[in-house]
Amino acid sequence: MNLQTNIEDILSRAESLFFVGIGGISMSSLAFCCQARGYRVGGSDRAYSSMTERIEQAGIPVVHVHDADNIEGYDALVYTGAVSMENPEMAAAAKKGIPMIYRADLLAYLMRFYKHRVGVAGMHGKSTCTSMLAHMFMAADRKPTVLSGAETEEMGGAYTVGEKNYFIFEACEYKDSFLHFYPTASVLLNLDLDHTDYFTDGIPQIQRSFEAYAKLPYTDEAELPFTVANADDPLLMEAMKDVPNLLTYGIEKSADYTAKNISEKSGRYSFDIYKGESFFTHVDLFVVGYHHIFGSLASAIVGDMLGLTPAEIGETLSTFRGLLRRFEYKGAINEAEIYIDYAHHPRELRATLKAARAMTEGRLLAFFEPHTYSRTASLFDEFAQSFTDADLTYFLDIYAAREVNVYGVSSEKLALAVENASYVPSYDAAAELIRKTVRPGDTVMILGAGTVDRIAKILFP
Repeated sequence: MNLQTNIEDILSRAESLFFVGIGGISMSSLAFCCQARGYRVGGSDRAYSSMTERIEQAGIPVVHVHDADNIEGYDALVYTGAVSMENPEMAAAAKKGIPMIYRADLLAYLMRFYKHRVGVAGMHGKSTCTSMLAHMFMAADRKPTVLSGAETEEMGGAYTVGEKNYFIFEACEYKDSFLHFYPTASVLLNLDLDHTDYFTDGIPQIQRSFEAYAKLPYTDEAELPFTVANADDPLLMEAMKDVPNLLTYGIEKSADYTAKNISEKSGRYSFDIYKGESFFTHVDLFVVGYHHIFGSLASAIVGDMLGLTPAEIGETLSTFRGLLRRFEYKGAINEAEIYIDYAHHPRELRATLKAARAMTEGRLLAFFEPHTYSRTASLFDEFAQSFTDADLTYFLDIYAAREVNVYGVSSEKLALAVENASYVPSYDAAAELIRKTVRPGDTVMILGAGTVDRIAKILFP
């Protein structure tokens, strides 16, 4: 019996599903989808958040402590790669013989019901590109089903359930979870060193994983298999050498789709997309940042391949308004503008701060919460060089996530390695510092993938 058949058998017998770590974006979206399919859903998550509040408001019970008794009365358990068998619920399920389904396998099973399945992978920008594609297909009235890694106002969350023709999803590389999926189109945005707790062999291991993901569409069941890759990323292109139906995009390098005649105003970019040597469409981006040109090109290829017109592609890319926690404006303090952003890797930080620098009239202040000890330790020097566009930088304690600090790294050490930087001990202290420090015309960027957005909630209750 293959894996998908086994999951189908489990889900056909189950009436209730328990999600370990239900407060995560991907897990919560899956939980909502399963609730919509008629399952009784519950879950656990140690953190209290706006997401767990929303889950509970939808009638899904959430327990904020991991305990063996939590799974009583549930027919199957869903877990992520961040959860080990030391988790009390996982251990109890194994002991009682309750079926356990890996999150990626559940997502893979659900997507098999759709004709065109577009999976967006890459170390940076996955959620934005997934949401950009979602907006493109929704605005063009193609009624996609979408599972993203971030929320948008348009979807009212990180997912939307549409019709059976298009399934657009974020394909996470951590622990090779994206190799469990069944895309008919694989999109690869970039390749970089990250998740060093899993990719212990560094770039060569990551390249092997990305190559394997790029080749997933080429199966007998895919009606229109293709792969989209960024020609301007040399590490990525090294891994794409043997991919069959490869479509490339870029700005600097020769590619199938390119951005030309690029102009900028207050951090927002306008450009023409060329398909080969011919003009394809024009885009005036609303979202701030040069890096969004790349996501637009990738999205344009997918739209073109799946039947959207050049006019539809140009219009919908121009009306994409971004996603929550991605350069999200929160309000003003002392006539200084406050934004939050999910950036947590040096490459992302540089891109975000470069975009913020282009639009700010006064000083640029960065408040950064590093995410995981392993990432901070392995990329310490790169982090230290990522804040050159900021006038003042403040580091909060490292967000541990799933880790224990065995690396001897700290935010205090990071602050010492960065010019004009300081350590801030708490969210409350950071909020108070913003109130006292900012001046009219300043821009404040609150950065990180953990719970650092609570600073904004303190400032704007």
